[in-house]
Amino acid sequence: MVSGHIFNCRKQSWPPEEYVNKSTLHSLDSDSAAPPKQAWRRRLNSHANRLKEFRVTFREALKMVRLGVRLWSYVREEASHGRKAPIDPFTRERCRPSASQGVPLGGMGSGSISRGFRGEFRHWQIIPGLCEASPIMANQFSIFISRDGGNKKYSSVLAPGQHEGLGKASDQGISSWGWNLSGQHSTYHALFPRAWTIYDGEPDPELKISCRQISPFIPHNYQESSLPTSVFVYTLVNTGRERAKVSLLFTWANSIGGTSHLSGGHFNEPFIGEDGVSGVLLHHKTAKDNPPVTFAIAACETQNVNVTVLPCFGLSGGSHVTAENMWGRMVQDGQFDRENFTTGPSIPSSPGDTLCAAVSASTWVEPHGRCTVAFALAWASPKVKFLKGSTYHRRYTKFYGTSERSAADVVHDALMNYKWWEEEIEKWQSPILRDERLPEWYKFTLFNELYFLVAGGTIWIDSESLVTDEKSSFTESEQKSTEMANGDVKMTIARVNGKLGSVVEHPTITGLKDDDEKMISKSSSQDNRNGLSKLLDHGDDVHGDDVGRFLYLEGVEYIMWCTYDVHFYASFALLMLFPKIELSIQRDFANAVLREDTRKVKFLADGNWGIRKVKGAVPHDLGTHDPWHEMNAYNIHDTSKWKDLNPKFVLQVYRDFAATGDMSFGRDVWPAVRAAIDYMEQFDRDDDGLIENDGFPDQTYDAWTVHGISAYCGCLWLAALQAAATMAHRLGDMAFADKCKSKFQKAKPVFESKLWNGSYFNYDSGSSSNSKSIQADQLAGQWYTASSGLPPLFDEGKIRSSLQKVFEFNVMKVRGGRMGAVNGMSPNGKVDESCMQSREIWTGVTYGVAATMLFSGKEHQAFTTAEGIFFSGWSEEGFGYWFQTPEGWTMDGHYRSLIYMRPLAIWAMQWALSPPKAILEAPKINMMDRIYTYPFDARNQNESRVKKLITKSSCFSNSVFHCEC
Repeated sequence: MVSGHIFNCRKQSWPPEEYVNKSTLHSLDSDSAAPPKQAWRRRLNSHANRLKEFRVTFREALKMVRLGVRLWSYVREEASHGRKAPIDPFTRERCRPSASQGVPLGGMGSGSISRGFRGEFRHWQIIPGLCEASPIMANQFSIFISRDGGNKKYSSVLAPGQHEGLGKASDQGISSWGWNLSGQHSTYHALFPRAWTIYDGEPDPELKISCRQISPFIPHNYQESSLPTSVFVYTLVNTGRERAKVSLLFTWANSIGGTSHLSGGHFNEPFIGEDGVSGVLLHHKTAKDNPPVTFAIAACETQNVNVTVLPCFGLSGGSHVTAENMWGRMVQDGQFDRENFTTGPSIPSSPGDTLCAAVSASTWVEPHGRCTVAFALAWASPKVKFLKGSTYHRRYTKFYGTSERSAADVVHDALMNYKWWEEEIEKWQSPILRDERLPEWYKFTLFNELYFLVAGGTIWIDSESLVTDEKSSFTESEQKSTEMANGDVKMTIARVNGKLGSVVEHPTITGLKDDDEKMISKSSSQDNRNGLSKLLDHGDDVHGDDVGRFLYLEGVEYIMWCTYDVHFYASFALLMLFPKIELSIQRDFANAVLREDTRKVKFLADGNWGIRKVKGAVPHDLGTHDPWHEMNAYNIHDTSKWKDLNPKFVLQVYRDFAATGDMSFGRDVWPAVRAAIDYMEQFDRDDDGLIENDGFPDQTYDAWTVHGISAYCGCLWLAALQAAATMAHRLGDMAFADKCKSKFQKAKPVFESKLWNGSYFNYDSGSSSNSKSIQADQLAGQWYTASSGLPPLFDEGKIRSSLQKVFEFNVMKVRGGRMGAVNGMSPNGKVDESCMQSREIWTGVTYGVAATMLFSGKEHQAFTTAEGIFFSGWSEEGFGYWFQTPEGWTMDGHYRSLIYMRPLAIWAMQWALSPPKAILEAPKINMMDRIYTYPFDARNQNESRVKKLITKSSCFSNSVFHCEC
């Protein structure tokens, strides 16, 4: 139903000729050196303004004062144990956030480094849960050019000189380099996972330079996409009449961000590899007993390119070779001594000294000729160590081994394979980029929001990688005999069995814990090799090949792994691009549903104590300092009383089951689905089939109080009942299917009678001042129903009316639709200011609402709604949130929680435009009439609409969803 005329009238948002001369684009138009016309763009001299952080109002502060006091105490308590609290609003980063981000480096789950659009390397996340935002200014690319006869010489760092930290006493000699680039004629172009920087005659007016950054993010490739590496390919075009000698320089500090380079004990060594790949290894000794890291910087020597290295230089006057000395040598010679390759490992650095390395690649470029020079960066950090838990090996070690020296092998393979990576990336992206009916902003925002799967603190481990020599591991007998004076802690672990509906109970693990929440050791290495190994290390995909286990943060400010209420929005990206990872995460939560952890936790909102994990409840997250073992790091509210987590689990499981058609997955997780539905019965207190909210923020909007029946949770519950009934029928559990259908038939008329007001569904059935508010997310259950190929929950008129109301009020009454959908709007047309979250615009929710609109045939409203996120977050006139999209912002542009998971929900729009064939052919159950239909039977009206949508959106072929099931 996406008709061509809707988008033909839209202005092409990013004409490249407004940023780069056509002649320059033409000269670079080969070998992928020219950026695609659909890329996001910035000039390098663009001002990177400081971002404005969210502040609560005085009234909101009064309401939250007790929570604030308890949270402050909790943060201090965690800090006393050397840990960072998962939510810490009191500590500010040393580097204030600015609008300077760009495409991050590397694949998924092996640590990440971001790179700003002006060329700075920043936002280091090598250690799990730790983000060092400040740039390391010694990490740069530079260029040195001389023409025949030496009459013309140019030298410059390939980044504008107006960088933070330069010219200060602390810059340690870097300001002596040639910061001669104005950036006026240089532009940055981003289309994740690639980026291009075009230097159009800077610093040499007769030399056109393209640097493209390539990372191995390749959908459905579970090997290359785990690699910690990026390639930088420079294309040099000489438009002058004299040949030019060009030397490119790559400098790198032995650092993992922050002040880590000053800790001492680091050393560098040169290496010469196969196929002309040579460079320097930088061995970094991390602080606080964290696993070591080794960087490799390298270039590829060819017949026309000569590679030399300087293994060590320093940033202080006492260094043997200083940054200033190194720069002077390059200005004079354009290269280093070949003998440097034989120097061997350097002497370890002293505390307070910074150790750096450099790789130079030199070439001659003939008049009107061109040349290509390729550099690569890789880092090897094979071990992942959690503060209170186990140590694991990262996913890439499955292919490269567990030595830090494997960085040399990774960087070699990156330089050998990057052209193939680009071919695969272009095959994936081309069908969408070539569709002229879609707006430019949607195309590049769709791909660029995927930055989070690299920069969102992701960890990807090898399933069989538990390192068992950690001091914290106890034997089984030691665990059973451990006793402490302050009381018992009981953890019951249940594992899903392959048999339908059966659960295997493992022996109780008994330990003890005082009120300070001291760590109780998790399962022993003996357990891991025996009964619990299948619980912890499932990792099998639909074909039996292991894809490991995956974690990603809710956000770099909310340090919790795989936060499930947010994953509900973000998971479409994983399901479409890496479905085996998505099934792995769902298996983790299915196992968690059947577990109980009775360790005591204090909930900060009310000060009451409860247990960490209740059996039958879906956990909020998989933990922070001991993921998979100590879940529910979130402790603001008792999430076992939340009303959205269990329905969201059922809905995601059914969607994934229907999309993949994987019966083995369905059977394995079915006991958890049943348990999740049964658990919710306690919240139906009047036996009307509907769950009721309990007068506190008991759902993902955890500052927005709900009373009685709510549009959000009630709609999710109706959808979950329908999904559970359908799944039960497909798996042959007819008794449970009938139970869910009966509940649905009772609940639906109650929901409509209590919340439908003739135009939309009220926020809740209570009598508070905001009970009749228009919630943008009121049809979240219908969104998933449509996404899973199930019949609609309500008649089409109610769905379309509700969405139109949201569009007219929540979207268009907020700055004319240029900000997204505000969460809550009063019927009088004013923003609901009952709490901080009701007045916020949530980026991921806006994308989810837009996806719901697409399913309902409201394409114009859908793209207008989502375009508000582009205007405010990604456009040049916006707030500067590119590649750090926050959870949300207020109407004056103050953000809350940068680099957040939920904006990945833009892929829900893509899902609506191109659901997989399996969704269209999934069995349908008409809940009200109790009529069953099966694959290849006549489809209901909703399916016809989806098919029509796909037919008219032919560019979104099933090639986007290559689920090998």
